[in-house]
Amino acid sequence: MKRFFALIAITGLLVLGQPLQAQTPTVPDTTQTAVVDSATVDEMFADLDTEENSTADEGGGLHKVLKTKFMEGSAGFMSLVALALVLGLAFCIERIIYLTLSEINAKKFMQDIDAKIEAGDIEGAKDICRETRGPVASICYQGLLRIHESVDNIERSIISYGSVQSANLEKGCTWITLFIAVAPSLGFLGTVIGMVMAFDQIQQAGDISTTIVASGMKVALITTIFGIIVAVILQLFYNFILSKIEHLTSQMEESAITLMDAITKYKRTHDA
Repeated sequence: MKRFFALIAITGLLVLGQPLQAQTPTVPDTTQTAVVDSATVDEMFADLDTEENSTADEGGGLHKVLKTKFMEGSAGFMSLVALALVLGLAFCIERIIYLTLSEINAKKFMQDIDAKIEAGDIEGAKDICRETRGPVASICYQGLLRIHESVDNIERSIISYGSVQSANLEKGCTWITLFIAVAPSLGFLGTVIGMVMAFDQIQQAGDISTTIVASGMKVALITTIFGIIVAVILQLFYNFILSKIEHLTSQMEESAITLMDAITKYKRTHDA
């Protein structure tokens, strides 16, 4: 009986052993896989670096392209165009600073002046004008200096001094307009001379070559491009300056009218 059970057990082990052996998992060769994976990762990082470099080149490309094209132009005319830009911007910045410092709160200023004149404190009104910067305060101070004269003389003095202040506001603007006109003119002149030089090269070569024509025309047209760019930049600044001058001029006119009304009331009260 024991031998029978032992025979059954041995037979079962032999039968079950084959599927177990077949289902035993095989250990993969990780060495080759690791090599392949590392190579793939290196290729991915190399692609990313290439994309980042190309993106960086594209991101900082505008000023680099402008700088390169500027250097490709004729040195003589490109330097003149650059000089026009620098001098024009210098005048623009000077005017913007002057006009910005000349701006005040004209309504509040005239309210204080009107209150002082109504109270009969002319010296106090003059002190406010002396302590305040800008053309509005200067016009009011000139009117207060002649407050004991006739109304016609006061008005004439305010108008005359207002013309002087308007001229001071526009000082230097003629130079800005000059550089706005000169910059593209220099560009066109450089283009014409560059084309003449290109035709001279064609004549010396004795044959019309596309390379000679293209290179000469490119260098010639670069001066015109930068001349127009300089003119556009200066024109934007010039329009901004004109808007500030118009604003200050309107403040001067309104303040002059308010001052004349206050002086007229003061003279009527004290003359009576």
